[in-house]
Amino acid sequence: MLPLFAPDLELDTALRESWGRFERHSVSPGTALAMVRMIDETDVRSVLPAIRVPTLVLARSHGTVSPEHGRYLAERIPQATYVEVPGRNNLIWAGDQEIILAEIQDFITGVRPVPDPDRVLATIMFTDIVGSTDHAASIGDARWRDTLAEHNRLVREQLKRFRGREVKTTGDGFVAVFDGPARAIRCADAIRSAMTTIGVRIRVGLHTGEVELLEGDLGGIAVHIGARVSAHAGPGEVLVSSTVKDPVVGSGIEFEDRGAHSLKGVPGRWRLFGLSAA
Repeated sequence: MLPLFAPDLELDTALRESWGRFERHSVSPGTALAMVRMIDETDVRSVLPAIRVPTLVLARSHGTVSPEHGRYLAERIPQATYVEVPGRNNLIWAGDQEIILAEIQDFITGVRPVPDPDRVLATIMFTDIVGSTDHAASIGDARWRDTLAEHNRLVREQLKRFRGREVKTTGDGFVAVFDGPARAIRCADAIRSAMTTIGVRIRVGLHTGEVELLEGDLGGIAVHIGARVSAHAGPGEVLVSSTVKDPVVGSGIEFEDRGAHSLKGVPGRWRLFGLSAA
C-alpha cells in the first residue's frame, strides 16, 4: 500500500521492505480483505452535523485520497476548518511534515511556528575581475564577451575540481561555497593562477562562518563579511579572514598578515591575511 498512499517514497527500497513486513505482521490476508470491505462499506455522512468540537480537516492537493473528500467533510461538520496543503502523500509522516505540523499548531494554539533557518558552517568565496570596465573598453565588446565566457569556464572548472558549489555569478565574478576552508583556499589559488592564461587579474575574498541556506542563495552576516573581505583584496590577491586562516594551521598553506581592518557594516575590527604566492 506504500506506493498508493506515499508515492514519493515508492523508490525507497528499504522502506518498502520494512513497510511490507509491517503489513504482513499486522493482518492475515483474510483480515485485510475484511478491513478493506469494512472501510468501503462504512458511511458516516449522516453523523457529520452532530460533531460539536473544533475540527481541522487537512487534505493533500494531489494525494491518492482526493481533496474533494476533505472539502465534503469540512462543509458538513459545523464550523470546521479546511486546509489544503501541497503534496501527494496521504500518510502523515511522509512528504513535507513541517507544513502539516504548522497547520495543526496554528489550529490548536492560534500561533504559527516560526521556521528555524537552515544554517550550516561553510567557507564563502567571492571573486571579482579587477578593472573589468576598463578592460572591456580596451578590447571591445565582442572580445570581452569571449574573455568573460572563458573566465566563467575556468572558474567553474576549478570549483568542480575542489568540490565547491557555485551560488551565483555577479557579472564579472562568482559567489561560491565550500564545506571546508582548505579546499576553498586551494581553489582560490588555482583560479588566480588560471586567470593569467586569459590576461585578467582577479581579487578573491574568503570567510568561514555560519550561513543561512536560502532558495538558490545564501544569507547571514557571514556572507556580508566575505563580500567585505573581497573588497579589501588587491589585484591578484587572495585575502582571507582569521576564521579561514586559523583552521588550516599545519596544512602547509602560508599567509602574510595584512593587519586589522574595519569592514563596512560589520561590527569590530577584523584581522585579514593574504595567501602567500608560494
